[in-house]
Amino acid sequence: MRSGCGALFALFWTLVFASAAHAGPPPEPPRALRALIGQYGEPGDILTLYERNGTLHAQGAGISATGLIASSNGRFQTPGGIEIRTVRGGVSLAGVRRVRRDLGAETEAAIRRTVKADPAALRAMAARATPPVEAAPARPSDLVDLASVDPTLRFDIRYSTSNNFMGLPLYDRPGAYLQRPAAEALGRVQRALRAQGYGLLVHDAYRPWSVTWMFWEATPEASRMFVADPAKGSRHNRGGAVDLTLYDLQTGKVVEMPSRYDEMSPRAYADFPGGTSRQRWLRDLLRQAMTAEGFEVLAEEWWHFDYRDWRQYGIGAATFTELSAGRPQN
Repeated sequence: MRSGCGALFALFWTLVFASAAHAGPPPEPPRALRALIGQYGEPGDILTLYERNGTLHAQGAGISATGLIASSNGRFQTPGGIEIRTVRGGVSLAGVRRVRRDLGAETEAAIRRTVKADPAALRAMAARATPPVEAAPARPSDLVDLASVDPTLRFDIRYSTSNNFMGLPLYDRPGAYLQRPAAEALGRVQRALRAQGYGLLVHDAYRPWSVTWMFWEATPEASRMFVADPAKGSRHNRGGAVDLTLYDLQTGKVVEMPSRYDEMSPRAYADFPGGTSRQRWLRDLLRQAMTAEGFEVLAEEWWHFDYRDWRQYGIGAATFTELSAGRPQN
């Protein structure tokens, strides 16, 4: 039985979730406005243009979050009179040109260059590396195949393909496992979302430790806040974390969020203010549904959720082939 505080917390998020879902998602912004949404300038001095309540807003590069006043021919002004206008390949802020940036794609390209230099060597080093030694875990591993939890769960296991930030398959086969309490909670999330017209699309869950080691080695130091330190092991290695998004039950299409999955940029932050009102609404709907069942979002990744008891499990190294064959998990 939950404690009184825990029950009240769960009730609070259930009511918030129900209220948000009942209101429905905001409409898409006009096409002309949507074309301007993005980030401009140099890292550390980025101007973010985003939509809120049907109006273009700006934040960064010395501008506090504010709505913009449209004039004509792609020209806007802040309430303080600073002009922002569209130019080829970007915008001009107070007369200074700023190029449109996709920081996530730039980081991904740098990682792929590192990996492509010698992927065989990276795999060989990962195979020789060993997980850190830990005290005996509080709970034995009891990983559950998420495909058995709910038939309406969908899967897109990117790390079993080359469609990921590393650019090569990292898993020996597709698989999505969580420790049993987390898997059961995810099933409850799926049922709650189904009543609102959405379902869960799982990208990743349990992750063998060797893959975490490869992530760390290939990622530039400046972007390592997006990957786990193998010296400590990750929540994924313990079977207590899941990466996922929403899909529309009626259309079958994956919804659009403020960033791509696995994007290494500030757009991936759980509280990133940019994008569209609709994207942020969907991101918040996912977060509210997951929080109501004991998951907590990772601040740097809107798609990453940790189940509340993840610390009680040890680091796992078993591959998906080994798990499917029934290899002992601890």
